[in-house]
Formats: sequence, C-alpha cells, structure tokens
Amino acid sequence: MKVIHIDMDQFFAAVEQRDNPELKGKPIAVGHDAERGVVATASYEARRFGVHSAQSIQVAKRLCPQLIIVEPHFQRYKEVSAQLHGIFHDYTDLIEPISLDEAFLDVTENKKGIELGVDIAREIKQRIRETTGLTASAGVSYCKFLAKIASDWRKPDGLTVIHPDRALDFIAQLKIEKIWGVGQKTAEKMHRMGIFTGLDLRNMSLSRLTQEFGKMGQVFYDFSRGIDNRPVISEWERKSVSCEQTFESDISENAAVTIHLYHTVLELVRRIEKNDFEGRTLTLKVKFLDFQQITRSITVDHILRTKDEILPLAKQLMQQVEFHSHPIRLLGLGVSNQKSVTPQEDNQWIELELEFEPWPDV
Repeated sequence: MKVIHIDMDQFFAAVEQRDNPELKGKPIAVGHDAERGVVATASYEARRFGVHSAQSIQVAKRLCPQLIIVEPHFQRYKEVSAQLHGIFHDYTDLIEPISLDEAFLDVTENKKGIELGVDIAREIKQRIRETTGLTASAGVSYCKFLAKIASDWRKPDGLTVIHPDRALDFIAQLKIEKIWGVGQKTAEKMHRMGIFTGLDLRNMSLSRLTQEFGKMGQVFYDFSRGIDNRPVISEWERKSVSCEQTFESDISENAAVTIHLYHTVLELVRRIEKNDFEGRTLTLKVKFLDFQQITRSITVDHILRTKDEILPLAKQLMQQVEFHSHPIRLLGLGVSNQKSVTPQEDNQWIELELEFEPWPDV
C-alpha cells in the first residue's frame, strides 16, 4: 500500500495571513479574544514564543505581548478545504479526511498512473501552492501510522518518505510522544516504565503492554514494529452529533443553568437536522470551575430528533449533577448510538465517551 498524509501548515493562520497582507510575518493566533478564549491555530511567528493550539488566549498573550488575535472565518476555511479535496480527487478517490486541513490518500492505484508515491505527493504540494497560495507538508509511507508521522517531520512545506526498509530504524529513534495514541498521561506512565523511544517500546512484551494499557497495548506493540493494517476509509459514517459551549463566567444558579441547557438543546436539534442524524443516546457533558469533567448519558428506545424529546432528558441528566457548590464552566450535549436497543437497555444510565464539537458550528 502507498499512503500519503497531507497536512496543511498553520492552516487557519495561513489563510488569514494570505487574505490580509498586513498580517504576514507577524505573530497571530486565530481564536476568540475572550477571558476563556482558546487558540485554534498560531502562526509560526507566534509559535516561537511558545504559543500553540488549544492554549488559553490569555496565556498566549502573556507569552507573546505583541500577539495579534484574529477572529476565525470558518466558512473561508471550508472553501479552501474543498479546493484541497478537488486536487486530491484528481489522483485518487480513496481519501480519508481527518479535519479541514489534513487527509490520508491511498495512491496504491492512482488515476494518473504515477509509480512513486513521493512523485504524487510532490505534485499535490505544488498544485496546492498554485491553487491556494498556501503550503502543505506531506508524508509518504506504506501505512497510515508512518505517513502521519512523516508529514510532521520537516514542517513547514516538508516532504518525507519512510521506506519499508527503513521503517524499523526510523521508529526505534522516535520519541514515544510522537507515536499515535500516546498522550501526556500515557507518556508519563511509559516514562515510569522506562519507555522513552520506539525501541524501548519494541522491547516491551505484548502481555506487559496489554496489562498496562488494555486494548491500546496491542496497538502500541504493533506500531513499534511498523505494523498498521488500517485501510484508508473514504466513506466516513458519522457516529454522533454534539455541541458544547464554554461560558465567559461560571454558572451555578438554577435559572442560568436552565437557560443555557435550553439553548444547548436548541443548538443540538439544529445540528441533528443539518446532518440528518438518528441517535438514541443523549449524553450530557459538564466541566466544572476546577476543570473536573463528567458525562452522564441515557439511552431510549426511539430516535431523538426534537426539542420536546431531548429537553426533558437533558433536564433529567442535569438533575444528577451537583453544580450549586461546584460552578460550571462548560456545558455540552450530544446524541449518538444509531442502533436499536433492547427493553433491558431502555433508559439505562451509562458512562459514555463522545467527541463534542464547540460553538460556532465549523
């Protein structure tokens, strides 16, 4: 298999700098300039000061006093993303979007009959520059895991190929944090186990890894050996619809919580209609002042579509949350679970992990 991972460089920030020449060469962060605003993307000029995505806007401004905060223009980013996918489809229809600015492409059999994946990646990068005025980084390898790592290897405007013959040596010297699925907490645990590189991980037995990390232990075991059999999936099935909102000020009064819950339900219903989604499980997500986070879910025997169906369930879930002495900073709702349920499952309370999407709709 020949896989290319395309990842745009500082995408949101790059679009803003392209469209506003006055921002070129300056440290900018795309995000909402508010007390609890978060950086969506930072320009490379800002990153030199330690500014990065998912960081608090207030922290970013302290790190870089001359930072320029730019409100996001999501519709514009979507338009550029559509241009990118138009280019991708000239080479293959096996495209797996990861976000607006990155995607996997399976070019094993490509429309132009180009033999080498690196030649396709080089041509795509050039066309992106000519069409959008932006740069992209590309990784080429025989599997998604290595293609993803390769695209980040020489950013910005990079092109890296990891050949099967070099894969094990390449993985051996990788910092463990570079391996997919290894977040901060997992990395800390691995460090305590003496695992700092891909080679250290490879030297761990499968039984030890599964004992410590459950199902992910098998994934880590395989990745350390260059094994990743996941196909590039061109048709993605939506598994949930959700929304969440971080408040400017914490809320703890009944009236405020009720009002915000009501508006969150309305936004969720709008997204359900927009995506023509059918789900039977409603999940409430609450993040408190101290950043502690909980979810509460309930599954019913019918499709959840309307405000009248969802609002009573949302209120029922909220009754399980103590917020009077534990103020809320974030509230979210999501619908998932498209399968039918048995009578025994009806109205069960369950814990559920769900990816929540912030307002505004992107």
